[in-house]
Amino acid sequence: MEAWTLAPRHWVLIIFIASALYVHLRGKVRFGLVRALTDFTVLLAPFNALMYLFSRAPATAYLDPKRFRELEVLQQNWQVIRDEALKLNDEGHIKAASTYNDIGFNSFFRTGWKRFYLKWYGNDLASARALCPKTVELLAGIPTVKAAMFASLPPGSRLVRHRDPYAGSLRYHLGLVTPNSPACYIEVDGQRYHWKDGEAVMFDETYIHHAENTTDHQRVILFCDVERPLYLAPLRWFNRLFARVVMTASATQNVEGEPVGALNKFFFHFYKVRASAKELKAKNRTAYYVGKWALIIGVLFAIFY
Repeated sequence: MEAWTLAPRHWVLIIFIASALYVHLRGKVRFGLVRALTDFTVLLAPFNALMYLFSRAPATAYLDPKRFRELEVLQQNWQVIRDEALKLNDEGHIKAASTYNDIGFNSFFRTGWKRFYLKWYGNDLASARALCPKTVELLAGIPTVKAAMFASLPPGSRLVRHRDPYAGSLRYHLGLVTPNSPACYIEVDGQRYHWKDGEAVMFDETYIHHAENTTDHQRVILFCDVERPLYLAPLRWFNRLFARVVMTASATQNVEGEPVGALNKFFFHFYKVRASAKELKAKNRTAYYVGKWALIIGVLFAIFY
């Protein structure tokens, strides 16, 4: 019996590895095993595994928006939302972050993606209320929409293959101003969809996905995080608690003066360290990778031993 008795830290390690493998094996499209197990999404693997196991939504890349009846009001008012988005776009408000304070989407800005936040996990933005009040009012009437923004993919822009780290939500896109062309598309777990004006699409953003606009026309959509429906009330409470504590900490700003969450304040300083690491990688790749793996192994050792 003693041989089967494991210390708590060993059980923690087993749970992390099992959850990470479960997340890795979901879907048809996968990263290589090394990237999958060293990706930062591994940190949330146990939480995400719970979300998947008790999800009322089917385990598919795309979901039928009609299952989420509360969202129909957005599609019914898509032209109202489009008009506010167009005005923002014309005035230059849909843009990349002005500094390193948007941890969730920082890498997207380098390939042309832009955004304007409408709400973010309990954080209402004064700029959104002032500049697009009708859209903000519509969103306020849908409690399951936890975050929303206008997102632009200009001509020639793309999003590289990635998966979002948080499985407590599902992604909703509503086409506002799109090329209406298969040449401007998103591909989720190997299945391709192209945006259309006034049409909604929903997908599970924790499947590997990428997007590209190879047309000469800009694509602007309403982008929402919708709370994942779960079977058990305690898990729904836990998901909302997690969102209130962790996701709220990743809040950022449209304009100077709006509050920035603790994670993004940390990211601002962390990015300076990361920039130095990139310089080292450019000069000496061997030293960079030796240092990187030494740090990873050191952290794992500190946690589990």
